[in-house]
Amino acid sequence: MRGNSFSFLLLALLLPFFVAAQNGGRLSGNLQASGNFFMQDSLIGAAGTPQYDRQLFGAEAWLNLNYSNWGFDFGLRFDMFNNSNILNPLGSYNAQGIGRWYIRKKIQNLDITGGYIYDQIGSGIIFRAYEERPLLIDNALLGVRLAYDLGENWKIRAFTGKTKQQFDEYRSVVKGGALDGYLTLGDSLKPVTLSPGIGVINRTLDDETMQTLVGTLGTYHPADRIGAKYNVYAFSAYNTLTYGNFTWFFEGAYKTNEVIFDPFAPKTNFKTEPDGSIGLDTTLGKFDFRDGSIVYTTMSWAGGGFGITGEFKRTENFSLRASPFLRTEKLNDGLLNFLPPLTRINTYRLTARYNAATQEIGELAYQFDVRYAPSRKLSFNVNYSDIKDLDNVQLYREIYTEVQFKKGRQWQILGGLQLQQYNQERFETKPNVPMVKTITPYFDFLYKINRKKAIRLEGQYMNTKEDYGSWLFALAEFSIAPHWTFTASDMYNVSPGKNSPVDDSGEKLKLHYPRFDVFYTHGANRFSLSYIKQVEGVVCSGGICRLEPAFHGVRLTVDSTF
Repeated sequence: MRGNSFSFLLLALLLPFFVAAQNGGRLSGNLQASGNFFMQDSLIGAAGTPQYDRQLFGAEAWLNLNYSNWGFDFGLRFDMFNNSNILNPLGSYNAQGIGRWYIRKKIQNLDITGGYIYDQIGSGIIFRAYEERPLLIDNALLGVRLAYDLGENWKIRAFTGKTKQQFDEYRSVVKGGALDGYLTLGDSLKPVTLSPGIGVINRTLDDETMQTLVGTLGTYHPADRIGAKYNVYAFSAYNTLTYGNFTWFFEGAYKTNEVIFDPFAPKTNFKTEPDGSIGLDTTLGKFDFRDGSIVYTTMSWAGGGFGITGEFKRTENFSLRASPFLRTEKLNDGLLNFLPPLTRINTYRLTARYNAATQEIGELAYQFDVRYAPSRKLSFNVNYSDIKDLDNVQLYREIYTEVQFKKGRQWQILGGLQLQQYNQERFETKPNVPMVKTITPYFDFLYKINRKKAIRLEGQYMNTKEDYGSWLFALAEFSIAPHWTFTASDMYNVSPGKNSPVDDSGEKLKLHYPRFDVFYTHGANRFSLSYIKQVEGVVCSGGICRLEPAFHGVRLTVDSTF
């Protein structure tokens, strides 16, 4: 939304509806806010940004309100960023305004929504308007959506608009639609159910972007020059089949030719030789004109304490963004779709240190997860994932094992081993670095002292010779239900590697990265106060990742629902 004048006018128009909540309406909402106090620490790399050098404080807040009355649903969200580094970890972002608003009304079988819309087609492969606050992704569609119930089990949707970028919108226009259904076949006691669907999306570039694109392509060497089109189309077909304990989801998608940026493709460049003549050299990264495709499927079966899930995905040139230039500026800008990740979502500090971001240009990935629980006390889990590019270059591999044992309600212990191979050169764009190989044993012990008090201990050791070298992590947590939780942890660079900090003599330093947290919960309100010293690393959410710099400081957070 360009400028805030319309935002505050909209707030003034909707305010009476919220005030009228006592007249039979329903008002709900939530607040999420955080504040960071930055403490300079050049030794770990927590320096050189505006926050550390002069601002010393940054904050983000989201206040969301929802109101229902007279058959309408209204939504309004106020977003605020003060000296924030969440958008650009190396910069400072200041802005505030209406981050989202919507109005929804259902008239018989027709559902009408206008404003900022979150939605997706299938698993999101060709279109997904969604929010991921840890990475400050909020690509809601500003437009109109119509959904019509064709019958009890069939629905058709159509939408059009522009995707947002914080308080502005991208200039390209997006439109699309989907048909979703539900079928039951066979015996009523053990039926086969199908949930088929088809979808289509179209993006049209604006004249300014097209002119810039044509100008950029005109500078290419004749061998690399390509054409460009205003419109790109993507099509998707998907289905979920369920029979008893067996479930199978499949989705296939195709995208027509468009200009995309391939960061790994060789580009021929003109250069001036010392004698004044014009020569040629080659660098990586160029625009190319390609179509794209993706196949994604997952199968699962569970029964008798046993469960198995298998997933497969093949991606080729499936970059779908509001503009071809966005991939060259910021990794997560202008996303129109979502590519499901095929790696385990790890939660422990060291097992989650290296994460595999989904690859738009080319990826061949599969994953298997097996769980077995012979009794209520004992359970086992084994997970294997493997990702290569289409040239068979290894990008990521993980073997994860877990064993959990419970002793009544008093205590439980969980432990296992993780083995990883992580292509740091590809995922973090660090040239000429070796494949990171890790071995990480871990444990998690929970002991309930009584009905209100519990203590939890957590430990991990990561053995690797690459990157920062080996790590040791320990955590102790003490909770007093229902209000208090206290945690203390330390991540220790026990065997420093190539990228670890050095002292004045050039010797690698064995640094500690401590963290202390206090959490207080009262009803639907949760407050936290944390001291954090954190190493540089990749942060991921749902397969979307970015490299975060080191952090040192104090963080306050508030989460409230009403």
